[in-house]
Amino acid sequence: MDLDEIRAVEEELLTSATRRDPARVRELLHPDFIEIGRSGTRWSRDDIVAALEVEGERERAVTDEWELLDLGADIALVAYVIRGPVQDSRHSSIWTSKGGEPRMLFHQGTFVTTQ
Repeated sequence: MDLDEIRAVEEELLTSATRRDPARVRELLHPDFIEIGRSGTRWSRDDIVAALEVEGERERAVTDEWELLDLGADIALVAYVIRGPVQDSRHSSIWTSKGGEPRMLFHQGTFVTTQ
C-alpha cells in the first residue's frame, strides 16, 4: 500500500464534507470497522456514520509526522499527528486494500499530553 494514497483518503475523512456524507463514509470504512476515540469510547461503523452525519462544521485539520508500516499483503498501519488549536492528538489507522479501494478497518486517536 502507498502512503500518499492512504494519506489522501485519511485526510478526506477529516473534512466536514466527507464526514457528513454517509455514503462516502461507508465507502471508506470497512464493514467490520471499529474506532477507539480520544475519549476512550468504542465506536462501530454504524455509530461513526450516524455521529458524523450530524457533526458541525470543523476547521481543516493540520497533520504531520505521517508514517506507514506494511503489516502484510494488502494491509497497513498508518500513524500521524493532528495539530489541534488547543491540544495535539496522535492517530493510528489500519487500512486494507483487499478487493480494490482502500478501506479503514481500525482507528484510534489519543491526546498528546504536554510535558
